[in-house]
Amino acid sequence: MARARSQSWSGGSGGAGPGTLFAAAARREATSTGAVPLAERMRPARIEDYVGQAHLVGAGKLLAAAIERDRVPSMILWGPPGVGKTTLGRVIAARTKSVFVLFSAVLGSIQELREIVAAAKERLDYKGERTIVFVDEIHRFNKAQQDAFLPHVEAGTITLIGATTENPSFSVNAALLSRCKAFRLESLKEEHLVTILERALADRESGLGTSGVSASRETLQAVARLARGDARRALTTLESAAAFATSQGESEVTVATLAASEEKAPLLYDKAGEEHYNVVSAFIKSMRGSDPDAAVYWMMRMLDAGDDPLFVLRRMLIFASEDVGNADPRALMVVTSADEAFRRMGMPEGLYPLTHACIYLACTPKSNAVKNAWQRARALIEEHGALPVPLKLRNAVTKLMKQEGYGSGYKYAHDFDDGVVPGETYLPDELAGEAIYEPTEHGEEVRIRARLATLRRR
Repeated sequence: MARARSQSWSGGSGGAGPGTLFAAAARREATSTGAVPLAERMRPARIEDYVGQAHLVGAGKLLAAAIERDRVPSMILWGPPGVGKTTLGRVIAARTKSVFVLFSAVLGSIQELREIVAAAKERLDYKGERTIVFVDEIHRFNKAQQDAFLPHVEAGTITLIGATTENPSFSVNAALLSRCKAFRLESLKEEHLVTILERALADRESGLGTSGVSASRETLQAVARLARGDARRALTTLESAAAFATSQGESEVTVATLAASEEKAPLLYDKAGEEHYNVVSAFIKSMRGSDPDAAVYWMMRMLDAGDDPLFVLRRMLIFASEDVGNADPRALMVVTSADEAFRRMGMPEGLYPLTHACIYLACTPKSNAVKNAWQRARALIEEHGALPVPLKLRNAVTKLMKQEGYGSGYKYAHDFDDGVVPGETYLPDELAGEAIYEPTEHGEEVRIRARLATLRRR
C-alpha cells in the first residue's frame, strides 16, 4: 500500500494515530516551527472537543449514538468546505475499534483500493476486525471508480465514509448512495467559529498559546464573519493576521491588523457544485416571481463567478417556454434574438442582450400551461399506452388502406367557417373530450383561452 496516498491505523480512545515514533517526532518538530498549518494542528481528536453539527453529534442524535455504540454505518458526509467533515472522520477513528484507513480520491488508485479491500477481508475473516475506509473528496471519483466500492460495502467487508463538498445526489452514483447514509454538515455559526478561534489562541501545544499574541472578542467575531462558516478559513485568517502582527512588532491582532492582512474573499461558488445549482435556482425563481432586480443580481452572480453565458442563455430559452409560454409568445423570440446577438458580440458587450432578455422574462406575464400540456399528454400515454389512431385520421396511401377505411370520414378543416369542423375530435376515441392544454388568464393566453372555450363548446 502506498503510504503517501493512504494511511491505516487501529482506532480506540487510546490509539496513537498513524505513523511511527519517528513520524510523531517529525510532526512535533513541524508544529513547533509552524510548518503544519494552524487549521491542521487544531483538529480535535475527541468528540467532546468537536464544535458544531449538534443536529448530528448532539446528545441522542443518530450519528452520535452510532459512534458511541461503535456501529458506524457506511455514510456520506457532505457540506461546504471547513465545516468538519474530515475532522468528524478522525473523531470516529478515535472512538472506533475498527481499523481506520484514510484514502484520498485525488491521489489514490483502483489498484490501491483493491489492496485495501483485500487487507480488510483478511482482517475480517481471520481476526474478526472491521475496517473503515475514509475517502476524502469522494466526488472526484468517476462512476467506475465509485462502483468499485459497491460489492465490498454491500458485503460488509468495509464500512465506507465518504466526504464531499458536492451534493451527493449529483456527485455520488445512485447505487452507492443507496447503500450509504447521507449526513449533511451545515456551515458553522459565528459563535462556533469564535469558540474554535479562542481555543487556538489559548492552546499552548498545538495553537498560538506560546506566541504571545492576543485578540479581542470583537476581532475574533470579525474573523468569523470573514470566514463565512468555514473553520479552516477562520484559523488560516487568524494565523496570517497573528504572523502579520508579530512582523510589525505588535502583540495583539486587531480589526485593523486583520484588514491589512486579509485579502478579498472569493465568491462562494463552484460551477460544478451545489452552490452552482443554488444560484441557478435563485435566478430562475426570481424571473418566475417577476422580480427583475433579483433576476439580474443572480444572473450577474453566475457570470462573475465564471459561468458560461451560453449556459445562462440556455436556461432563459427553457424559461421562455416553460414559465412564460403563450402568455407572451414574444418571450421566446426575445431570448432567441439575445442568444444570436450574444454570439455575434461576445463579452463584455454581450451583457446587454443577456440583461435585456433577463429583464424581459422577469417582467412579462407568466404561464406554465405549455409545461402542463406536455406533462398531461405524457401521463395519458403512460396510463393508456399507444392508443390506435382513429381511422379518419390515417393517411390512405394505398388501395388496401382505402379498403380498410383509412381516411374515411375525414373532414378538411379549411372547407368550414373559421377553419374549424364543428363537433370534430382528433384525439384517440378513448380520450375524446380530454383537455390537455389549459391556457391561463395571463397575458396573451386570455385571448387563447376564450377562443378555445368557444371551439370546445362546438
